[in-house]
Amino acid sequence: MTVLAVVLATLILAGCKGASTPGERQSRRDLGAVSQAYRPHQARPPLPVLSTNSTLDDFLRFAILNHPQVEAAYYDWAESVERITVERSMPDPQITFQAYIQNVFTSVMPGLMQAFPGPGKLSAAANVATAESKSKYAAFETAVLQIAFALKQAYFQLWFLDQKIEINRQTLDLLANLEKIARAQNESGKVTLQDVYRAQIERDQLATELANLEDSRRPLTAQLKAALGLSREQPDPPQPPLFQASSTNLTGDALLDTAFARNPRLKAMEAEVRLAEASIAVARKSKVPDFTAGLSADALASPTLYWPQASMTLPIWRDKIAAQIAAAQAARSAAQARLSNEQLAVTVDFAMKSYDYREVTRNLALLENQLVPEARQSLEIARAGYLSGQIDFFNLIDAERTLLNFQLTEVEARARREIVLADLSLTIAGVAPAGAPLLP
Repeated sequence: MTVLAVVLATLILAGCKGASTPGERQSRRDLGAVSQAYRPHQARPPLPVLSTNSTLDDFLRFAILNHPQVEAAYYDWAESVERITVERSMPDPQITFQAYIQNVFTSVMPGLMQAFPGPGKLSAAANVATAESKSKYAAFETAVLQIAFALKQAYFQLWFLDQKIEINRQTLDLLANLEKIARAQNESGKVTLQDVYRAQIERDQLATELANLEDSRRPLTAQLKAALGLSREQPDPPQPPLFQASSTNLTGDALLDTAFARNPRLKAMEAEVRLAEASIAVARKSKVPDFTAGLSADALASPTLYWPQASMTLPIWRDKIAAQIAAAQAARSAAQARLSNEQLAVTVDFAMKSYDYREVTRNLALLENQLVPEARQSLEIARAGYLSGQIDFFNLIDAERTLLNFQLTEVEARARREIVLADLSLTIAGVAPAGAPLLP
């Protein structure tokens, strides 16, 4: 009966559940909220079907849900949330067995032992695991923002390439027209054949540049494919659709305030500070003793003899305890210093990127409103002047080159503005794309 009672008690205890901490409950709620959008039922949700009609938001959603870097960060976070339960749980009980044998069994003593960590130790360990899970979530959020930025960067670079190719093709048509004009002027005896050769040289150079641009599509497509999380064996994604400009309602100090509140690097550093503070609490609990209690019974004795047992650790090595506390305090100081350094870095990055954004916006306005229209008008005047014999072919070609350079610079400025804005909003301010599977 005693043996049966011990076995039954063990089976009952095997179904027990510990008391969760507030941090564990909140972490599980956060994980559940994100998993509903990112990995419902532990499976990838249906991905958007990418086509030439897909929007930039479709590409972003596909990349975030499909990229292995984001997936790895998500499961690292999920694993850290599960570890909270492990850290706050009681140690497993132990079944013990003793016997005295003198030719036969004279005494059989099954028993049960349970260790009890010192008061506050389990909750302190749970706090450490909770703080670590916050750091892992910051890493997951960082991965989402990094992939979103990589996708946008590849998207705008491909758009920039398409625009450059189109401008060069239009310029080739223009050069073909200028060559016809030069031939007509030569046949009428107004100019030498040198003008025709100049037009052909300019055309051949531009044709080679166009071929190089066409060839550069392959590595840029590979960048877009990588940003989408597509493997080498999978087919290439469709080319991005029409250009979609980004927009933000945050400017100046408001954007900097958002950066300090949402920047994933700062959130990771703040989580490290909380982790170090929780580790200090664990180190201070090392001076608290642990306990063990157990009970065994002699199943062959009549009446049954019971043998209670109890033990307690003696944390007498004060130098070790002091070193543990000092090490945890030093780790906290280092984490606080890293946080301060990261705040300085974010401030500097914000100032530099903000300047880049304002500079490229001013340059883009100048190109759109003045330089490109004036260069186009200048080319028309040069063409009329060449036909009337007022200017030479060199000046006509120079006007053509000026217009081409301004048009390419305008497209480059537009793409650079979008990339800087994406960097500013995603990497620095931490403003996630709409529909990203992140906590509000």
